[in-house]
Amino acid sequence: MNFVRPDFLWLMLVLPLMPAAYLWLLGRRSKAAVRFSSLAVIREASAGRNWRRHVPALLLFITCALLLLATARPLARLPLPWARSTILLAMDVSLSMRVSDVKPTRLAAAQVAAKQFLSELPRDIEVGLITFAGTSLVAQHATLERDPLVAAINGFQMQYGTAIGNAIALCLSELFPDHGIDVEQLNASPGKQRSRSLDDKARPQPVQITPVAPGSYPSAAIILLSDGRRTAGMDTLQAAKMAADRGVRIYVVGLGTVAGDAPTAEGMAIYLQLDEPTLREVARMTGGEYFYAGTAEQLRSVYTTLGSTLQVQTRETEVSGLLAFVAALVALAAGLLSVLWFGRIA
Repeated sequence: MNFVRPDFLWLMLVLPLMPAAYLWLLGRRSKAAVRFSSLAVIREASAGRNWRRHVPALLLFITCALLLLATARPLARLPLPWARSTILLAMDVSLSMRVSDVKPTRLAAAQVAAKQFLSELPRDIEVGLITFAGTSLVAQHATLERDPLVAAINGFQMQYGTAIGNAIALCLSELFPDHGIDVEQLNASPGKQRSRSLDDKARPQPVQITPVAPGSYPSAAIILLSDGRRTAGMDTLQAAKMAADRGVRIYVVGLGTVAGDAPTAEGMAIYLQLDEPTLREVARMTGGEYFYAGTAEQLRSVYTTLGSTLQVQTRETEVSGLLAFVAALVALAAGLLSVLWFGRIA
């Protein structure tokens, strides 16, 4: 456990003095009882032998300990829901997604799983949709509305190529519009600059960022689904490095056949190979996780797992308020027991 104000922990040194003061007061009370002739007073003074008499004092001691600890403002890692978050779905729509090894086809299974994922996701989480094949496209900007997302998922159009790196970069440009991430410029060959136009004047200029710990950005995550390997666009790991430097986690779903021929819905065989090593590295670099889905059932299971993972995050949170609340309950219990057993608060 960490503390915001660890210098206040020295106040805990007061605690050993409290039992000593309590025993001293009991001793004084016993001596004073001898001076009175009333048996009732003597009986009351000797009641210290009854264990119940010490319970309220013990509870008050615990109350003071909790309050003194709360002054140091302790921090604990707790699983908590995100206060506000954005999830970007980056989905492969290359022609290989029409392969039918995942029934009825990879694309259809991915569409069903994505819509089920949306239906189970809390309504206060924004979701955006990026599609990619040879190029990447923002199919739907991040929104709390689910109907436009469902319509965009139903309207997928397959294309040639697979530009996984471009999809990641486009997701980052959506999450950080002020960072000036230009996917077209990043896609240009080394040493070759993209031709400029009048629209470039309106684009945010690229900014230098200070890299943060991978996975440390708490307000957004990317779910990337692909069934192949990069055939176009920027390098996949270069794009993953951009996400890692911004602390954005990428959860990667590998779909379909790892290697070899697979049939299309029309019965035609297509040779393809899922680049699992690269996809696993993308997840590792960004602090995310890799999932393999070889069937429609596995794919739905993956999205269900991702839903529960993304809704709750373990974060370091100050718990001084919780300690103060518990201390108040303990003090209330001490007072109630004292009144119940002895007819007064003592």
